[in-house]
Amino acid sequence: MKITAIKSYPVWVGTRNQLIVKVETDQGIYGLGESGLSGRELAVIGAINHFKEFLIGKDPMHYGRIWQELYRSQYFEGGRVLLAAQSALDIALYDIAGKALGVPVYQLLGGRQRDVIPCFPTASGHGQALIEGIKLLQANGWNVVRTGPMMPNTPGGFVPGTDIFEPRESIPLTAKWLVKAREECGSELVLGIDYHHRLNVAETASFCQRMPKGTLDFIEEPIRDESPEAYEALRRMTDVPFAIGEEFASKWQFAPYIERGITDFARLDICNVGGFTEAMKVAGMAETHYIDLMPHNPLGPICTAATIQLAAAVPNFAWLEVRVSQTENLYYSKDTSVDDLFPNNPKLVGTSFPLPTAPGLGIDFNEALAQGQTFKFWEAPHWKRRDGSVTNW
Repeated sequence: MKITAIKSYPVWVGTRNQLIVKVETDQGIYGLGESGLSGRELAVIGAINHFKEFLIGKDPMHYGRIWQELYRSQYFEGGRVLLAAQSALDIALYDIAGKALGVPVYQLLGGRQRDVIPCFPTASGHGQALIEGIKLLQANGWNVVRTGPMMPNTPGGFVPGTDIFEPRESIPLTAKWLVKAREECGSELVLGIDYHHRLNVAETASFCQRMPKGTLDFIEEPIRDESPEAYEALRRMTDVPFAIGEEFASKWQFAPYIERGITDFARLDICNVGGFTEAMKVAGMAETHYIDLMPHNPLGPICTAATIQLAAAVPNFAWLEVRVSQTENLYYSKDTSVDDLFPNNPKLVGTSFPLPTAPGLGIDFNEALAQGQTFKFWEAPHWKRRDGSVTNW
């Protein structure tokens, strides 16, 4: 079997693009992958166009060797753009292999470790509305819930109609309502927050220290992740478990966080870290330090399908992030649903995904529908503080 074509499709689902990659072969078997670098799809397509110059004609069943060739094919190896491209290609090659062998991808990764894939949603809302939202999720069977930061009198966590986020205004309010959420929603609930790297070390310590011990079960990405030493400093100031890693683009970026005991949950994103080949190595490294995966999954249905396969095969797994609306009728355009664009996309059953049984990823892609769409530029919000300086989104 030989690779005959590689095609890139930046498609619009909901409020942003997903970059879908299709790898075709001379036996009529094709594989699907997805890139995780939202908002920079054209850069990733450029990298894929470079890679396909030497991938055409390769045997897709040599996916491990191909990973090495992709990574080592330039002197300036690594980085988020190249690994986002490599992730999509690697996922597609595993999809091909599973289809060629007639088995789900998790069988290529060592076989299934569990019968279902437990998930967690995100509760939005401000003040009492947040608590009511958590209680509604609990009533529907969810026992792990993540929240987000608040700003005074603003349901979205920032000043509505502006691009302002002020950390020191958010900290006391968010801490106050998380304490109330713990009191009202009970000790059985696994409660976390994603601060989306909007704080610095001192701000994060101040936030954590405002809440009684046991309020939070994890805090996700409170500061940026370029400096493991910054997280080590923060670890000395708080005992709240850290969930880190959604931006990491290799096992090498994960290594200091795992080896130094800085993270407690590995927020691996299979569409950023290098696909299945690299994700399994991160999972093994994490297992040796008794760290569970808590995969990042805010992207499209192919990312979800791939992460389900990974989660099925690793022993050290906690929960998969899921947007509850991901499994509803999200719209790609005015009259085209996500089900039209991605036939057989994964569907929640209660609070978990059942294991797929179809060969490969178990998801399909309406290529003809994607070809009829026009690329839309999407840019992440550019937030600032009240003094006009730039801050993180």
